[in-house]
Amino acid sequence: MTVKHRAAIDELVSYAPGRAPSGGLPQVKLSSNEMPYGPLPHVVRALAEASTTLNRYPDFHRLELTAALARQHGVDPAQVVVDNGSGALLQVLASVIAGPGDEILYAWRAFESYPIVTTVAGAASVRVPLDDRHTHDLTAMAAAVTGRTRMVIICNPNNPTGTVVSGTDLERLLDALPDDVLVVLDEAYHDFVTDSGSARGLDLLRNRPNIAVLRTFSKAYGLAGLRVGYCVTRPETAGLIRKSIVGFSVSTLAQAGALASLTPEAGVELKERVTHVIAERTRVTDHLTALGVPVVPSQANFVFMPMPDGPARAAAFEERGVILRAYGTDGLRMTIGTTEENDLFLRIAADILPRG
Repeated sequence: MTVKHRAAIDELVSYAPGRAPSGGLPQVKLSSNEMPYGPLPHVVRALAEASTTLNRYPDFHRLELTAALARQHGVDPAQVVVDNGSGALLQVLASVIAGPGDEILYAWRAFESYPIVTTVAGAASVRVPLDDRHTHDLTAMAAAVTGRTRMVIICNPNNPTGTVVSGTDLERLLDALPDDVLVVLDEAYHDFVTDSGSARGLDLLRNRPNIAVLRTFSKAYGLAGLRVGYCVTRPETAGLIRKSIVGFSVSTLAQAGALASLTPEAGVELKERVTHVIAERTRVTDHLTALGVPVVPSQANFVFMPMPDGPARAAAFEERGVILRAYGTDGLRMTIGTTEENDLFLRIAADILPRG
């Protein structure tokens, strides 16, 4: 017998993480958007030191980390909320902003958590298809806003396509929205952006009352296993989040690792790693293009290849030791790995990927 619950939950498609290697053939995992390198040495030392205090609860209010992030971004600490990953913050935002009878609007295809957090909040999803460049169609999104719209999510760069929206186009969308509709800018991959025209959430936040910017330490900082992210928004919105998050949800190790990642010493090493990923992204994209494989120019740490038979292609890659992420009939995504891992991917791609 099943306990009584909301019927909408039965219709949910569970989030599917990138496949991990299994037994047997040695496999390279390029199915999750992780950094291919471990934590920075400076961060590892900080984690070792923090581990000696694990008999104590973590800082409930994340005061030191919150203050450090506020200094880095030039905002008031009252505007910063730290939680157990940016995904957790998105769930809280959806739950405090929207509910039954309300709508949350987002592009599709985008991050697969968006329909989940919407349904859990009790709201209705409004999906606007990406345009023919595989990026957000902001004009269509503006037209889809109704009196029931409470939140609009912009994934920039977009996962899984890696595309960005321009600051000018996003300003137009913001001008078209009521001030009481919250615009969430999910900037998990902002560290990898080289396009100077891409929208920058923190710049927009200074003059807009209805923006919340989500960032994470899981991507460029290489701390995916620690789960720590943050939101920068107006103090009033931050207060709503702060009242609603689960207590002690950011561990002592997560806070220590994130703090250590913000030091100048760590910053130099971080920049070197990000620069390497960007260079490899360009190399992989150029190689695929030369092969005639359809590929979307990316501003993230992954590359998306539109194709209707992504699952079959992914299975063929896996048979040869490389795990990718398929998105149904939309396409195939590979995360940029080490140079050696990318070389292996490209050798297999030359054999089994379709040519345009």
